[in-house]
Amino acid sequence: MDETGLKSLLEHLPVSWWEADRELRVIDSGGGAFDDTGTAQRFLDTVRQELSGPPAAGLSHWQAQFDGRLFEVNWRLGAPRQGRSRGLAVELGTGPAATRRYDAFADLAPAAAFIRDAGGRHLWANHAYAHLYGTTPEHIIGKHVQDVDAPADAARVLALDKDVLTRGKPVRHTLAYHRPDGSSGQAAGHRFPVQEGNQTCVAGIYIDISDYTRALHQRREAEESLCALRDHSGLPCALISAGGRIQQASAAAAELLQIRLSDLVGRRADTVLASAPELPGLRRGWHDLIARRSRRIQTSALLVDAHGRQRRARLHLTTVGRSAARATSVWAVVTHQGIAHESHPALTASQERILSLLAAGRSNAEIATSLHLSRQTVDYHLSRLRDLLDAPNRCALVARAYVLGILAPQTWPPRPATAGPPRKPPDGPAPRARYFHATASKQAAAEGPFPVPPFSDC
Repeated sequence: MDETGLKSLLEHLPVSWWEADRELRVIDSGGGAFDDTGTAQRFLDTVRQELSGPPAAGLSHWQAQFDGRLFEVNWRLGAPRQGRSRGLAVELGTGPAATRRYDAFADLAPAAAFIRDAGGRHLWANHAYAHLYGTTPEHIIGKHVQDVDAPADAARVLALDKDVLTRGKPVRHTLAYHRPDGSSGQAAGHRFPVQEGNQTCVAGIYIDISDYTRALHQRREAEESLCALRDHSGLPCALISAGGRIQQASAAAAELLQIRLSDLVGRRADTVLASAPELPGLRRGWHDLIARRSRRIQTSALLVDAHGRQRRARLHLTTVGRSAARATSVWAVVTHQGIAHESHPALTASQERILSLLAAGRSNAEIATSLHLSRQTVDYHLSRLRDLLDAPNRCALVARAYVLGILAPQTWPPRPATAGPPRKPPDGPAPRARYFHATASKQAAAEGPFPVPPFSDC
């Protein structure tokens, strides 16, 4: 860049350049700091007067005040070369306009800021700082720390100020303070030394983190309560991600599945589910939960432990969080469970209906009449069921059906765990055979992929 280009560039910057003769009369000047040569001449006369005594020949860099503005001056004084000398002054931005801009910015900033002298007297404070004390900056500036803070707080504040002034370095920390209404708060920020005129003072910038700290405390309490409930309630439960992976689990869940807790966490949830007729419905219910079409479902599932043994269990599935469009995770809680048993062939719908009627106290003949089957067919099914469930007689067969989760507990009349709740047909009571057929059809239509039908359908 040639000299003409450089001069054009400096016209837009807060600088002043000049060229003077031996008598220090300005021959040429420019830059964006002054509008005319006369002001540049007055600037040269002023900065020469600020130098105590005759200027040293080697002096070329110092700060100078001019019309309330501070400049960084670069000008080699002494014998000029070829009868001329050149200099450059860069404005440091402490003029009235810059001060007004800074004050406006500082007053509107959400962070609380202040400047205090070494004795603890407030030289400046913004609105955010005064707001902490429920007042305005005019009532803070000029007052001592002890005039605005409680004695204990004032002593701590002065000790921090002294530490900053002694070390001469910024300090980052969190402090507690008391509001005018007596409530306590917390603020986090920096405290650092600044030069105000001829004295070193302490400045600080802080953000009130009282609400943030309170929210963190409440969250920790909620997490601790949840962990206590998870670990000490005795209920098998697990937190499952939207992708179907176990994120947390209780010790009771690990015991139920006969697996170490560390091995259970991180495992895919579908690996602990055995194949069952209600599994497709469970998967559909799961997708409804993740898509927030459902908030919670109650269902049943056939769990399989690390030894391959199966047991039927009732599940309560509840989504976590309400803000996102999709649920991020789901809590699964087991409230009822059958006994663990070796896997056996799945029972047919007819066999489950026969067990339901048997548990209701019906005789073989009554069962045959209700289901429109022959007596020999019912006898065959009952014999087959005793073999499948390892039950020596009718009473043991009913008991095994309940503990294995084949029949739904706490319901009357007895019904299969995979069946929906009995509903009265709209045209009045139907024959029992037609009722069981309708119930099975509704159940088959309602079933789908991961978890099972709602608990009310167990």
